[in-house]
Amino acid sequence: MDKKKAKKTVRTFALASFLNDLGSDMIYPIWPLFVTSVLGANMAVLGFIDGLGEAIVSVSQAASGYISDRIRKRKVFIWVGYLFGSLSRVGYAISSVWQHLIPFRILDRAGKIRSAPRDAIIADISTKENRGKNFGLLRAMDNLGAVCGIIGCILFFGLLGYRNLFLLAAIPSAIGALLIFSLIKERKLADVRIYNGLALKDLDKNFKLFLLLSSFFALGSFSYSFLLIYAKEFGFQVTDIPPFSRTLQLS
Repeated sequence: MDKKKAKKTVRTFALASFLNDLGSDMIYPIWPLFVTSVLGANMAVLGFIDGLGEAIVSVSQAASGYISDRIRKRKVFIWVGYLFGSLSRVGYAISSVWQHLIPFRILDRAGKIRSAPRDAIIADISTKENRGKNFGLLRAMDNLGAVCGIIGCILFFGLLGYRNLFLLAAIPSAIGALLIFSLIKERKLADVRIYNGLALKDLDKNFKLFLLLSSFFALGSFSYSFLLIYAKEFGFQVTDIPPFSRTLQLS
């Protein structure tokens, strides 16, 4: 792939990542309040739904990376992943009891099937000289989208309320899916390096150490949903929760 096409691909991915995080972080601060205050779920249910979502993320990322290599298709996982995120927010908006949230939460977090195939495409079109720049741009746009999403929540929640804000948050991810579907051109099969197996013995020792340390620190992870609920009970107004949630993400 020539440099011009490679730059276009990276920029398209970066814009789609910005849009998706714009939508997801627009509802992130009010998600636990919606589940408990509007749909009447208790803290155990909130923990179950969030925990289920994180489990789906782990499985979907690993599975999509492996399957995309096996079938030699990557683009479909990416635009479908963004579409999943958009549809799930529509599902949240129309849910009337917390049980309805479960399939939409699964759909939402299954949208992470986009991550590994997207990163593989960027790695394929990058060189040693610009690999860090390309992934850095993707990460920067991801975080910029998150910041703009929080600002959007602050600006629009008071006007729209929970359900309409969920519907609004579905739009950016849908646009991102359309951008990937229409603008990204998949490389020829012969140009894609394929691995026919998945075994620990094939991994670099430094990567094994990274996995071990990441797993260790993950033991201390917990859902920020509980802190957001506590903040409201401590006296924060609902409109004060979004900036508080961004502080948690950055800490």
